[in-house]
Amino acid sequence: MKKINLSVVILFFIGLSSLQAQEKIPQVEELLTKMTLEEKIGQLNLLTPGGGVATGSVVSEGVEAKIREGNVGGVFGVSSPKKVRQAQKLAVENSRLGIPLLIGSDVIHGYKTTFPIPLGLSSSWDMELIKKTAEVAAKEATADGINWNFSPMVDIARDPRWGRVAEGAGEDPYLGSQVAKAMVEGYQGDDLTQTNTMLSTVKHMALYGAAEGGRDYNSVDMSKIRMYNEYLPPYKAAVDAGVSSVMSSFNDIHGVPASGNKWLLTDLLREEWGFEGFVVSDYTSVNEMIAHGMGDLQAVSALAINAGLDMDMVGEGFLTTLKKSVEEGKVSEETITTAARRILEAKHKLGLLDDPYRYSDESRPEKDILSDENRALARKAATRAAVLLKKDAEVLPLKKDANIALIGPLANDQYNMLGTWAPTGDFKLSVPVLEGIKNVMPKVNVSYAKGANISDDAQFIENVNALGPKIIVSEESPEELLDEALEVANAADVVVAVVGEASEMSGESSNRTDIRIPESQKKLIRQLAATGKPVVLVLMSGRPLDISEEMQLPVDILQVWHPGVEAGNAIADLLFGNYNPSGKLTMSWPHNVGQIPVYYSRKITGRPGPSDTEFQKFKSNYLDAPNSALLPFGYGLSYTDFEYAQTSIDKKEISGDESLTISVKVANNGDFDGEEVVQLYTHDKVRSITPPGKELKMFKKIYLKKGESKTVEFEISRENLKFYNADLEYVVEPGEFEFFVGGTSNLEPAGTFTVK
Repeated sequence: MKKINLSVVILFFIGLSSLQAQEKIPQVEELLTKMTLEEKIGQLNLLTPGGGVATGSVVSEGVEAKIREGNVGGVFGVSSPKKVRQAQKLAVENSRLGIPLLIGSDVIHGYKTTFPIPLGLSSSWDMELIKKTAEVAAKEATADGINWNFSPMVDIARDPRWGRVAEGAGEDPYLGSQVAKAMVEGYQGDDLTQTNTMLSTVKHMALYGAAEGGRDYNSVDMSKIRMYNEYLPPYKAAVDAGVSSVMSSFNDIHGVPASGNKWLLTDLLREEWGFEGFVVSDYTSVNEMIAHGMGDLQAVSALAINAGLDMDMVGEGFLTTLKKSVEEGKVSEETITTAARRILEAKHKLGLLDDPYRYSDESRPEKDILSDENRALARKAATRAAVLLKKDAEVLPLKKDANIALIGPLANDQYNMLGTWAPTGDFKLSVPVLEGIKNVMPKVNVSYAKGANISDDAQFIENVNALGPKIIVSEESPEELLDEALEVANAADVVVAVVGEASEMSGESSNRTDIRIPESQKKLIRQLAATGKPVVLVLMSGRPLDISEEMQLPVDILQVWHPGVEAGNAIADLLFGNYNPSGKLTMSWPHNVGQIPVYYSRKITGRPGPSDTEFQKFKSNYLDAPNSALLPFGYGLSYTDFEYAQTSIDKKEISGDESLTISVKVANNGDFDGEEVVQLYTHDKVRSITPPGKELKMFKKIYLKKGESKTVEFEISRENLKFYNADLEYVVEPGEFEFFVGGTSNLEPAGTFTVK
């Protein structure tokens, strides 16, 4: 028998797999053979007629004419089956080749049914719930004609000054990766030809959350080791989950803006990660490379297309310069053909090439949008997102016969319940807290007073209200508001003060250097605490805040973020104990802005202090504040009390494909049923590169009735312990590991194990 060369066989199958991955779609290839260069370039052009939220100074002009000429591949800011049908009709029946359009939108945390902001949703640590919110968002958006979503945002963020922390999942790459996967799967389902699914876009590729100074659009300078280990994992998780498109970020990376960065968009994204979808720029980010200093519009457009960017959002640099660049030999026609192929393949995945009007069913909006079922999910999500930060006053949950003083500028407010980046929601449909309390507890005695404005700073108010009124200043003076509130408070059994940020105090281009509650509200909080009445602060924000002063007051604090359309009902459910808060922070809260960035996985340094709270000269610490966060990642209280005990490990050593199991007994020793997020962290004691102090590896959310206990198990293998070394190899190195188990990241080691 002739000996078989195993190497040849392996190479054959690798080559076959590669050919299969690159297999062309006949319908797309046939179209490409018919297309002129101008028509191919037209597919790379994404425009907005101005019906949505413009995040730049440009709104497209002459959109209809360009669609007729075959110069548009997609539009956003258009919705409703009727309007989408009209737009598709322009493309299909009036352009030469009749190629349908992609219809995009920013559906960030729900469509019409608005869920809590993403930072809040991530605080649920409930991946099935997060996936379900994405499924509902896709169902509603597609019912309104939209087939492409600019979500999820998965940027790791450790600087709460940056407004867009509201849109992400916080500071941790493992948790961020789980959220990214859940959202992509929720939006896209397992069959994109189903009309209740849509293309998902992971953004912002890459490192956008590390902008210097927490200032939006700012520069980023980062080592590749840090990128690979801490910032890139959520983008890769989205790619591994099958995300259809990627949006480039505004910042530069290694001195080259992301929209023109070949290492990022081709070498890493396509060649290393195997991404096969298309890349779209962020809003005019191609044009903005001119201001970055990369050349004129023709130069930056050529830079972008050659780097691997396929679609130009709004700027029209591709449309107006690429033909000239081909003629001058600066861009090859094959490069343009490849980009056009990717756009057409996306349209094929959606089934648009067979039926351009499949998202124009006029019967769907009434039954699929803002249904009772959808609103019930929004209410559930808002309760699961809430984090109980402090329970010193021990008044929660409220007694159902309490005489309640409901006070605060956000207590009877509709403008700010939806949160930032909810352009498809309608604030008029949101439930204010006062209404929610009356809905949930119709017999409760509740008196309301505004108490303060969100802010009294005129310039700050003008800045926040740039896109519409979010901070409404009362006709009454601040003194009159305060006096009225104190009168109401003194007549009550308990005070519930709803305070915090307006929705547009966070979000895009809403960065803050002072992340405390505005002074107008601080004055109110101090005076309410001084009444001697039990006080509950219901805190709304789109970011971690500096609440070091409030933590010293005799108050309970319930963080509810911006909860969405069902805000008031959900908050009432929490206040009266219909649901026991179970959220855990996914981003650390600092003692003050000078600590930033503060995050749980920081490295230990060569001069660690004796503790996070004790100062010692010539150690890595501050004179005036501890190193640790005020409220750490993973932190969150409950109305009940959970106890961890009997932590054990079934073996002390693993090698090869072996795994070990870490177990812990969790008991509910309090008076309420509740859920707890059990978290597992490890610390690699010796590495070839300096290791983080600890890293989240796994978590499980469990439900325990009062008096119940449960043993929770985590199975750890060598795969869970891998990292990128100095050569960017993904490895696990032999050595000793510490492990930590509990309900927060602020934990002492529970034991050790060894990897061979």
